[in-house]
Amino acid sequence: MTFLEKVLGKEDEIDVEEFLNNLDAEDTDIYEDAEAFVKPMQLNTEEDVEAVTKEAKQGNIILLNVDSLSRRNAIKLKELVTKIKEAIDEIDGDIARISHERILVTPSKVKIIKRKETQ
Repeated sequence: MTFLEKVLGKEDEIDVEEFLNNLDAEDTDIYEDAEAFVKPMQLNTEEDVEAVTKEAKQGNIILLNVDSLSRRNAIKLKELVTKIKEAIDEIDGDIARISHERILVTPSKVKIIKRKETQ
């Protein structure tokens, strides 16, 4: 036992898994004063394109999961992302791929800094 443990006492063990699971629990009271949201969404169909566009027009930031569609149909993914890009450009928003599975879509007045990695 170290000196600090003797002085301060041993802290209770933290269940990391429980903590991470509770992060996703929704508490509607905390959303009342929010001006905008960061919303995770899936991209699979034309309806999803409309939903993403609607959210961006409302001023929300969308974290778009494209993993499932990219594995099933890359051509459809390109078609749907092109439609989203056109709609987002119309409202002066921004769009960028942040990983193989995720695309970030922002409303007007929120821009994404895009940097190319140099080696």
